[in-house]
Amino acid sequence: MSQFGAVLIYDGECPYCSVAARALEQVDDIGAISWYGDAAQTFLEAQFGATPFAMVLADATTGTVYAGRAAAEELTQRAGMPDLVGSLVRDNYETIATVVGLASGRGRDPDDVHERYDLTDEAREAFPSLSADAVDRDIRDDAASAA
Repeated sequence: MSQFGAVLIYDGECPYCSVAARALEQVDDIGAISWYGDAAQTFLEAQFGATPFAMVLADATTGTVYAGRAAAEELTQRAGMPDLVGSLVRDNYETIATVVGLASGRGRDPDDVHERYDLTDEAREAFPSLSADAVDRDIRDDAASAA
């Protein structure tokens, strides 16, 4: 079984987020896993000392963790979208998250984490489980169960 070098942690109960995460799985070497999964929770606790409710892109290859706006912008770049799209996503992240939250009935706002972080040693140790779960999961199931 292969594993991913980078994993997106997303709101698996949000059908819109699940569709976006599914599209991003087509980008080479990026897997996706629901924020609600045990491996995601373990990884977030190891990285942040808490489990912030946010879009997080963990890249073990570069040793970087992107959260919130930084994750959204990095994902647009990796997907080969024009710089303008990345800037729009970054600059309007909170508005987009609010609209998606209202449309999906999420009932909670993302936490205010929007930076690039160095991957901690503890998070690096937790990454293989995160990556393995991303490989084994079909996030279309998350979207169907949330709808």
